[in-house]
Amino acid sequence: MKLARLGAVGAERPVLLDGGTTYDLSGITPDLDGAFLASEGLATVRAAAEAGDLPEFAAAGLRVGAPIARPGAVLCIGMNYAAHAAESGSAPPDVPILFLKTPNTVVGPHDAVTIPPGAERTDWEVELGVVIGRRASYLDSPADSMAHVAGFVVANDVSEREHQLVTSGGQWSKGKCAPGFCPTGPWLVTPDEADHRALRLRSWVNGEPRQDSTTADLVFGVEYLVWYLSRYLTLEPGDLVLTGTPEGVALSGRFPYLTGGDVVELEIEGLGRQRQEFVGS
Repeated sequence: MKLARLGAVGAERPVLLDGGTTYDLSGITPDLDGAFLASEGLATVRAAAEAGDLPEFAAAGLRVGAPIARPGAVLCIGMNYAAHAAESGSAPPDVPILFLKTPNTVVGPHDAVTIPPGAERTDWEVELGVVIGRRASYLDSPADSMAHVAGFVVANDVSEREHQLVTSGGQWSKGKCAPGFCPTGPWLVTPDEADHRALRLRSWVNGEPRQDSTTADLVFGVEYLVWYLSRYLTLEPGDLVLTGTPEGVALSGRFPYLTGGDVVELEIEGLGRQRQEFVGS
């Protein structure tokens, strides 16, 4: 299934996308959030769709919001592609590197992103996002992980590298948490419709190719990450896990950083496409 949230900021409606038809889910849930996922909402939607009980929804012209309402946590994995670690000047990590983005960074996939005042090193990062569907704590093995995954999303882990690496004090989150720094969506795609182990990820800046890789190149895969994180913290329904970005970002030195007026596009096979205009502050 492909689920989305359509409408103005703060007034998004939950919908199901099936072929060329959009169906209204507001009779089942007021929003696509942790409470919906924790209550087996996906199974309820699937049953209603199979029974033909969902009304159609007029989606034309509506803004696309993030497909999961404000998560409780946004947990991010750094340098999880070997080639990106290399372009960052590091070896691939021996264990997953964890940092956090604040939940209010999550915005719609086509919303404009404001470059922070005085920032000169704003960067893009296309990433596979994992939405948690069931509470995960101290899982026994990676084989248990997928039972706790609701689905997958496209995410842009926008980063301000000066704040991340120079004035960071050793923690990356200063460069990761500016407003709008986590465009997400357009859809939440359930695991039965996306093979997360081999999805092509791409990004463009002003129409020029930047990143082009596959999730098959992840150092630590989805199952391992969910299991690993559960050993240190409790993942709750609606939480978002970003799995890392492949090579081809401005930090590599091969491309300029973003400035006002630049347009970033990102796409993951089967999960949809994003487009953001970056606005100077």
